[in-house]
Amino acid sequence: MDSSTLLFNQLKTAEPYFLLAGPNVIESEEHILWMAKHIKAITSKLGLQLVFKSSFDKANRTASKSFRGPGLEEGLKILEKVKVAYDIPIVTDVHENNQCEAVGRVADIIQIPAFLCRQTDLLVAAAKTGKIINIKKGQFCAPSVMVNSAEKIRLAGNQNVMVCERGTMFGYNDLIVDPRNLEWMREANCPIVADVTHSLQQPAGRKLEGGGVASGGLRELIPCIARTAVAVGVDGIFMEVHDDPLNAPVDGPTQWPLRHLEELLEELMAIARVSKGKQHFKIDLTPFRD
Repeated sequence: MDSSTLLFNQLKTAEPYFLLAGPNVIESEEHILWMAKHIKAITSKLGLQLVFKSSFDKANRTASKSFRGPGLEEGLKILEKVKVAYDIPIVTDVHENNQCEAVGRVADIIQIPAFLCRQTDLLVAAAKTGKIINIKKGQFCAPSVMVNSAEKIRLAGNQNVMVCERGTMFGYNDLIVDPRNLEWMREANCPIVADVTHSLQQPAGRKLEGGGVASGGLRELIPCIARTAVAVGVDGIFMEVHDDPLNAPVDGPTQWPLRHLEELLEELMAIARVSKGKQHFKIDLTPFRD
């Protein structure tokens, strides 16, 4: 069995859930290694399966002057150091077809951003690396769309695919999380992940003093959405975490404070263990009689 399939099977059977977590973007080698060390220590203590997440390039920032990260070459070198130093699998995102091969040599999971979840050529290029593919549902998409996106991965010869809920546009500058999507997305016949941080963004909803806009967020509701997701019975939780969220260069308003990570994960584990969300409820519609 190849390493991707082995990891995929471990994630599918992880109890009570697996975790994709890390800072939104690589800020520096020192910072990313420090974050990986602390997150790995917490998940090892709790017995959670961790895949460490960070991005080498944030290609869809609200403003052109916004921090994007170190770029493909330098970013992958840093992620490989994290992988080797702490013996943890890596997930990172791609935005262009020609990034997939290089990313596949380092990452264990290739993530397809929500805006690109229907881009056939990108999905196929990612699938052909043989790595696990995590497809984020577009904020503009019905959950049924993910059935087709997942099928594009399989038709390209890769059975190791998962889909991720990250909220649905509600007006111009807000997202809403519909728990029904977590159930309906099961029609894709693959693990379901809930992104409990990006789903609380307020896209381009924050006006800047010097003009222009930036994305805001509702960090205080992350526990609410995370509790809901594990109660419904998702297979995995995606969560961006930062040691200093107020000074994070990207998505600070929706990164969860590292100091509270263990506390929240413990609570989510307790909820997941008592929930029957992963079990299909069989409804009997025959007439009830005494």
